[in-house]
Amino acid sequence: MKARLVETKKGTRCRVLEAGSGAPLVFLHSAGGLLRDNPFLERLAQRYHVFAPEWPGYGESTGDELLEDMLDFALHGWDLVDALGLRGPHLLGHSMGGMIAAEMACLAPREVGKLVLAAPAGLWLDEHPIPDIFAMLPYQLAEALFADPAAGQQLLTGGADLSDLEALKEFYLVNQRRLTMAGKILFPIPNRRLSKRLYRLTAEVLVVWGSADRLIVPVYAAAWAAQLPAARVTTIEAAGHMLPYEQPDLFARVVGEFLG
Repeated sequence: MKARLVETKKGTRCRVLEAGSGAPLVFLHSAGGLLRDNPFLERLAQRYHVFAPEWPGYGESTGDELLEDMLDFALHGWDLVDALGLRGPHLLGHSMGGMIAAEMACLAPREVGKLVLAAPAGLWLDEHPIPDIFAMLPYQLAEALFADPAAGQQLLTGGADLSDLEALKEFYLVNQRRLTMAGKILFPIPNRRLSKRLYRLTAEVLVVWGSADRLIVPVYAAAWAAQLPAARVTTIEAAGHMLPYEQPDLFARVVGEFLG
């Protein structure tokens, strides 16, 4: 995928990965950001014109000081869509990105094609509290995010050896910058009253969950279905919270079958 920097009217500058042709599909990443390899995006780019922006505070993207709350994040998403020259794109959001995509669809319901939410944050069940990722060590993150924690840690760190002090320090600094940005809408809990606004969402919705998700457990899929009775719900086996990365072929196929 090729990368370019895109500047919005608000003054943020975001690195955007882009590939493919066809109907526009905007992918909004999770609190962990885009990883070094994103094979599911390459699969989707075989059928769609895929755009994957990095949020301010991630990678080369700047302007994180300009985004303070959920409304800022949602408007930033639409500012990016505008800066990319897109009209009525499909939105695909993972985890934190799913929460933002849902907010965007509530804010401008007529501007969305179809909406795919992959293990989205945004709802809260007292009987199933979501663990605090901001207090986790690298190995604990892998255990919470992946069905296979050992393979997951390799993905999260880009293969870096975290027993090496310098590698651990670099991972920690990069991760803290990401989490500082994500914390604006996820800390202490990812509840920004999204459920009160979901009545505005009119796009066709697919909710996708990993059967082994230990961060936002699969019961949340039913909570989304209760809020969005017309939504389709699909579970992917042998996948945890990072289902797009753990099952990229199956994930891309499920998304493609929904988007058409």
